[in-house]
Amino acid sequence: MTAVTNITTEACQCWHHATPMGEMVLAAEGEHLIGAWFVGQKHYASTLRNRAVCWQRTAAIDAAICWLDAYFAGKRPSWLPKLRLIGTPWQTAVWQHLQRIAYGETTTYGAIAQAIAAESGRRVSAQAVGNAVGSNPLSMFVPCHRVIGSDGSLTGYAAGIDIKQALLKLEQQ
Repeated sequence: MTAVTNITTEACQCWHHATPMGEMVLAAEGEHLIGAWFVGQKHYASTLRNRAVCWQRTAAIDAAICWLDAYFAGKRPSWLPKLRLIGTPWQTAVWQHLQRIAYGETTTYGAIAQAIAAESGRRVSAQAVGNAVGSNPLSMFVPCHRVIGSDGSLTGYAAGIDIKQALLKLEQQ
């Protein structure tokens, strides 16, 4: 296991977890999950920058593992571990919209842009939404895999289109 450089006094706990879709790294600070990435995906370990990393399981990581195991067993977990969204105000606003997408459902980048525009009274582009969706540090828990192109295509997923397709298929069963 590799440690992250640029260490400060802020520490977080990390753990590797094997899933049917590949190895994931889970990161927690205190009782909150702050990161969940498939190993090697885009923006991998983004919320770990400038944090000391300690490789140990905690209650927050155990809760995330329990949720992931239920999810991959084809169950619909009705709860989430405690999450802390670490990003810009724009990113966190988009990620909060992602959390509203129901299990087994999909939406488009454009629909999210329209919803945010209606709430904020400001014009929002689907591309801006896509950029925020792509930098989501909590894969699976903040379901960015449920966002598709306006034509129904499976566009962009930091862990790869093949994983996005498999996750959507799992949720359709």
